[in-house]
Amino acid sequence: MKKINIICSFCCLFAMTWGCTDLEERPVGVLAPEGLFNTPNDVEVAVLGSVGLLATEALYGRQFVSALMLRGDMVDIGDRGTPAARQQMNDFNMDDNNGMVTVFWPVWYQVISAANAAIAGAESVDAAESVLNPLIAEARFMRAFAYFHLVRNFGEIPYIDFFISNPELVKTLEKTSVPEIYNNIQLDFEFAKEWLPDQHANGVRTRATKGTAASYLATLHLTLENFQQAYEEAKWVIDNKDRFGYGLVEDFQDLYIASAADGLIEHVFAVDFLGLQSGPSNVNVDYNASMTGIRGADISGWSVLVPSMKVYDTWDDRDYRKRVSFDAEIMMGGTLQPFQNFVNTQRPHIAKYSRFPGRAQGEMQFSDHNYSAMRYAEVLLTAAEALGEISGGGNPEAVGYVNLIRERARNEAGVMNAFPEDVMPGMGKDAFIELVLEERRLELAFEFKRWYDIKRRRLGNQAFLGPDSLEPQPNFSESRDYLMPIPRQELETNPNLAPQNPGY
Repeated sequence: MKKINIICSFCCLFAMTWGCTDLEERPVGVLAPEGLFNTPNDVEVAVLGSVGLLATEALYGRQFVSALMLRGDMVDIGDRGTPAARQQMNDFNMDDNNGMVTVFWPVWYQVISAANAAIAGAESVDAAESVLNPLIAEARFMRAFAYFHLVRNFGEIPYIDFFISNPELVKTLEKTSVPEIYNNIQLDFEFAKEWLPDQHANGVRTRATKGTAASYLATLHLTLENFQQAYEEAKWVIDNKDRFGYGLVEDFQDLYIASAADGLIEHVFAVDFLGLQSGPSNVNVDYNASMTGIRGADISGWSVLVPSMKVYDTWDDRDYRKRVSFDAEIMMGGTLQPFQNFVNTQRPHIAKYSRFPGRAQGEMQFSDHNYSAMRYAEVLLTAAEALGEISGGGNPEAVGYVNLIRERARNEAGVMNAFPEDVMPGMGKDAFIELVLEERRLELAFEFKRWYDIKRRRLGNQAFLGPDSLEPQPNFSESRDYLMPIPRQELETNPNLAPQNPGY
């Protein structure tokens, strides 16, 4: 329970700095860093508060990651009786009062606030640089991690890199340009890469390391189309994988067994939920297995996040990853039933989170999952894509990274299959990049990545309006939907955040 107590304390403290309605009643002195931080341990507690906030219902427990899944073309709404906010997120017709956005926006800023508190607190602690800088580096990583998600989804936003001692200041903040935000993210990740340890004790994957920071630098540069830098960062991680303890797990299914998820070598950065435990502000509350599980099954879910039939039908049946990723049949009333007999949504459902949720309640709430925010497989695919861009196609090295992924995909519970076959070198640039993006779509299916690929590659019209669309969405508009709206309540509280994002 120590983890939950730390997170709860920081939820209460840093909620004061964003999205509150009674700021006038908060004693400003309580927020003075010199009164909170006296030892390196105090700084570490603030860092862990920032890390722990990821494992809340607002972020990786449901709201934020559900939004990412619904915005992509791999996940659709199953049960249309689900709240309107989810349908609007999925159907590209939400307004600036969407109930999902208003939940996760302030919590991301609480993550940032806790990180800023740790950084400011370290300045008042008398300790060696070698002791404090790794803690500052972890706080800066968390700040960059939060802003990297926010800027990709909202564009220009307030960038806060200081400890807010007067909550009234929140009402006067202005937005920061996207290039400046990305530059600050890069600086934070670079500092983290310099000062973080190679590994944490006991193989902990929920705290950032040098390898984590470099992996996110690679993804940052890939997003910004700095392909040479993206390749160099990813290649550095690959070349030092033994130093960081990275690799591909042998069996793809093992990535999604909650009871065995701690310390997986493939996890570069993970968000850890503790089964059957929860705290105030929905700390440690995880509903992803419930949201993706099958309503009416013997172990029932809610049939909310369900892929369209085309997502399932176009995935080659010979691919072991398909069998890991989907439940096309389930026990209902003690009898194995095909998806055509599912009681609510007659489509195959996502299995990655509902098949082995570990310790959980009746409808799989409060699971034991460690959700992967970054896997080593993604680092390999980042290197392949970036190298394909700078070398003009599928050279042997770039192809080799893809083939490592495919080799693992052929290993079904210790039995090697013939599919997917290796890629041969020599493919042209456009064809190879398309192949890598497709490999990302399948390898990272339902892992909160597809929307970011659609956005950075400007694939929206193809994904939602094209003839081969997996999930047609006629409302999609490139001029509006690559960004979400800034929550209306934030604009009403602080007019300096105007203008609203286009189209809302």
